[in-house]
Amino acid sequence: MSTRYHFELSETIATIVADQNEDIRIACLGLSKARHEIEKYILIDPFFKTSFEPIPVVSSSHIINRMANAAEKAGVGPMAAVAGAIATFALQDVINQGSKFCLIDNGGDIALIADREITIGLFAGESPLSGKYAFLLEPTSGIYGICTSSATVGPSISLGIADSVTVFSPDPILADAVATAVCNELTPDEHSCLEKLPEGIDGIFAVFGDKSVIWGKIPRIISATVNENLITAGRIITP
Repeated sequence: MSTRYHFELSETIATIVADQNEDIRIACLGLSKARHEIEKYILIDPFFKTSFEPIPVVSSSHIINRMANAAEKAGVGPMAAVAGAIATFALQDVINQGSKFCLIDNGGDIALIADREITIGLFAGESPLSGKYAFLLEPTSGIYGICTSSATVGPSISLGIADSVTVFSPDPILADAVATAVCNELTPDEHSCLEKLPEGIDGIFAVFGDKSVIWGKIPRIISATVNENLITAGRIITP
């Protein structure tokens, strides 16, 4: 029986699903470590946090270089990949301890390893498709990413109109950056941004109200009743 754990540290709000409590402990430590490493670099290079475009970096940090590389490929600022990067590096720490099943959902950007079939619910805000469908994901042989960007849900900045753009890739850091890039440009009638996707992206599923756009290979979509209480979100603070 898997355990679900809610984690919060500053802007990082994540859900960890794992079979072992030790895996959850390691994931929490990994999330904290990855976040602190990024914050440390931003003190040296504040533009890393604010740029909406790719920027060069000079760093010995693996996570900083992975974010910058993904941003370069997607044509966005490096912080567009921050959630996927933090989740990925925390998950790698869990895998290094021998775990074959762990899912880290960092605010809608998921890095996982799964030795079994799992379902990932579709949440697309006010879209009539939201909460009614899920992606049926086959067991993975390594880390896999399912990252979502939205112009209508959540605090992230988007220049687009999509209710959700979900990107599937073995590289969650790249998936996160590409989700932002595609969400900025894709519309139900204009798909040219899908013609310039970098290598390493398996597929994309985008929602615009009651319409959807599919590109590439995505997991099988099944009917489902998605429990919105399980969506990773911060606590609501009332006055």
